[in-house]
Amino acid sequence: MTGVEVKVEGLTKSFGRANIWSDVTLTLPPGEVSVLLGPSGTGKSVFLKTLIGLLKPERGSIVIHETDLVRCSESRLYELRKLFGVLFQDGALFGSMSLYDNIAFPLREHTKKSESEIRDIVAEKMAMVGLTGDERKLPGEISGGMRKRAGLARALVLDPEIILFDEPDSVLDPVRTAYLNQLIIDLNAQTDSTFLIVTHDINTAQTVPDNIGMLYRKHLAMFGPREVLLTSEEPVVAQFLNGRRQGPIGMSEEKDTAQAAREMEEAGELAGLPPMKPQLQPSPGVGERKAVGRRRERVQQMLHTLPAAAQQAIRASYADDPLPAPRPVGPPARPASSWRMGRRSPARTDDSVPGYPPRAPGYGPEADSFDTFDQGYGGGDPAGGPGSGPGSPPPPSGPGRHHI
Repeated sequence: MTGVEVKVEGLTKSFGRANIWSDVTLTLPPGEVSVLLGPSGTGKSVFLKTLIGLLKPERGSIVIHETDLVRCSESRLYELRKLFGVLFQDGALFGSMSLYDNIAFPLREHTKKSESEIRDIVAEKMAMVGLTGDERKLPGEISGGMRKRAGLARALVLDPEIILFDEPDSVLDPVRTAYLNQLIIDLNAQTDSTFLIVTHDINTAQTVPDNIGMLYRKHLAMFGPREVLLTSEEPVVAQFLNGRRQGPIGMSEEKDTAQAAREMEEAGELAGLPPMKPQLQPSPGVGERKAVGRRRERVQQMLHTLPAAAQQAIRASYADDPLPAPRPVGPPARPASSWRMGRRSPARTDDSVPGYPPRAPGYGPEADSFDTFDQGYGGGDPAGGPGSGPGSPPPPSGPGRHHI
C-alpha cells in the first residue's frame, strides 16, 4: 500500500454558535508523517473526526483521490472511509473480545476473506507491533501500551492509505512513548502510508514528523516542514514547546494581548526554543522510508520560500548529502496573513514564486514568523508534487521487537 495526498481547503467547523476552527487549509503529502499540535481545546480531535467524515463541516473541502468527502454520496463516503485506519486515544478495543478478535473485526466486517486468510493477516499485523503470542488476552488483562499496539494493529489490517493517530502518547510514560514513536516510524517505512498524528507530546513533535501544523485561536496558524515550527521565534510556539506559563496561551483559553505582554515583560529574558533534535530513523533491518526521498525533492523546491532559520536547519539536516545551491527566482512573495495574537490580515496569493500553492498564504523571504507561513505544503510540481513510488511488501518483523 502507498499513501495518498489529502488536500484540505477552507474547512470550517462549529457546534451550534460555538466556532471550533475556521478556514483550515493544508495538504498532507503522500506517505509522509505529519503532526498537529495546539493547546487543549483547540479542536484537534474534531479535525480528525471531520477528516474521516464522522463530522460534517459547514464549509470547505477534503479531497482524496479526486473526490471531495464533504460533498460525495454516502455510499462513496463509506468506501473512502476504508482508506483510513484510526488509532484512538484509548485503543477503543471491545472489552469482551480477545486481542485476536479485536484485530480481526474490521476484516470480518468489511471483507469477504476466509478465516484462514484473516488468521494470516492478523498474525502479520500483530507481529508488526510486537504482540505475537498475546492473541488470546483480553484488553483488561494487558497494559495501556499493549492496548495502544493492539489498536494500531487493528488500524493496519485493511492496509489503509491514511492512518490517523489521536494522541497516541496519552496514558503512556515517556519511555513507552519513545518506543511507540519508534514503532510509528518503522511502520511508516513498512507501509508508506500517509500518517497524521495529533499529540501534546513535545518530544514526539520534535523527533517524529516530516511536517508540523499548529492550531491556535480557532485557525491553523501554520503547517509545513518540521524545521519551520521548530525554529520559529513566535511567542506561542516558544511557550508551547518549552511548556511554560508565560506567553499568549492561558489555562482555559488564549490570553488577551495586554495580559500576555505584561507577563512577558515581568518574566524578563526567557529561554528560547529547545535545541533541534534529529528526526527518528527506522530501526535496523526495517528498510528506508520512501517518503524521505520524496520530501527532500519537495523541500528543495520550496526552500527559497522558507524563513532563514528554517532554511539553515534544513541544510544542516542534509549535511551528509547537501542540497543544491538555491536557484534564482522571481520577485519574493509578500506577507500574506498575520496570526499574531489571533489577528488576521487579508491574504493574497502569488503564482510568481515556484512552489507557492494557489489560494494559500505564502512565505515571505524577508520575514521569519507565522505572519507569512504557508498553510499548504507547497509542492513545486504544479500537479501536486512528486508522486509516490510503488509500495513494497513489509520486511519480516519478529515478535516483541517493540515493547511498550
